Amino acid sequence: MLQEGQQAKAAGRDIVIGYLEPHNRPETAALAEGMEVVPPLEVPLGDLTLKEMDLGAVLERRPRLALVDELAHTNAPGMTHEKRWQDIDDILDAGIDVISTVNIQHLESLNDTVAEMTGVRVRETFPDNVLERADEVVLVDLSPEALLERLETGKIYPKEHVKVALRNFFRLENLAALREISLSALAADVGLRRQTEVLDPLSQQAVAERLLVLVTPEPRSQRVLRRAWRSGQQYRAEVDALWVRNPRRELSDEETMALAAMRRLASILGVHFYEEEGEDFVEVVRRVTHERGATYVFVGTPTDSRLRELMHGSILSRLVRGLPGIDVRIVADRALREE
Repeated sequence: MLQEGQQAKAAGRDIVIGYLEPHNRPETAALAEGMEVVPPLEVPLGDLTLKEMDLGAVLERRPRLALVDELAHTNAPGMTHEKRWQDIDDILDAGIDVISTVNIQHLESLNDTVAEMTGVRVRETFPDNVLERADEVVLVDLSPEALLERLETGKIYPKEHVKVALRNFFRLENLAALREISLSALAADVGLRRQTEVLDPLSQQAVAERLLVLVTPEPRSQRVLRRAWRSGQQYRAEVDALWVRNPRRELSDEETMALAAMRRLASILGVHFYEEEGEDFVEVVRRVTHERGATYVFVGTPTDSRLRELMHGSILSRLVRGLPGIDVRIVADRALREE
């Protein structure tokens, strides 16, 4: 990001650093030398003083290009927006170009994949559509061995934090997995951009698919939604999420919280969330599938007991029979596999 900024400055472009997190790295500070910096805001939070981007000052300065570090960052309480990517949206809306930085593990749709491959659940994420709107995505690739060498020599974290980092997230196998995810995600992004450029609007409409995701008020349903969303990206398809509420059953507090989290995730991913009431689950799904023109239905691994299946029939069998001509796809629950 800083190298691009220096090149733009050398070419005579009006540029400022909207926010930079140098982490006390001398080589990072050296790359920023000579560029105008918008002073950060100092925000008191208990005994701490946090530094945040001064969004108002960046907008008032109105450069042609702003460099804004750490796109997935969560702002301190009381700031204009909760997330830095939302600040960047405001800067872009003002007609200012932005170059930002982000790590692959913060991409929302990859949250489950990263957790499964590394054993670490990343809590700070950003919506995939932020990446989709970018004019250009550049992968900064480094081998895991080279990255570990930088880490051990204090070029990423202060040396007193290195041992903890090496024992946790920054293990060799985790870095190798993240590199694999990065390369795969970039290849998918390139493929989607090329497909969009090659196909004219009428051709895109002709091959359009629509996905319907069946969710429940359980945390495990988030994985089903993310997996369906990524499939939707491959198909260039619209994605809908459906929760069928049984009118005879009240939600527990835990289920209410899980449902609210599901709605937030759907909003982040740009998924249309629908709530329908009905005692006949398959009939409601059949109706919504017809109304929305869905061509695929994604569902999580059922948790019905064997006795219930014997008495009432398998929910999957009933779905397949009730949705002729529709592909029904089951998203496996990795937690069940581990059990």
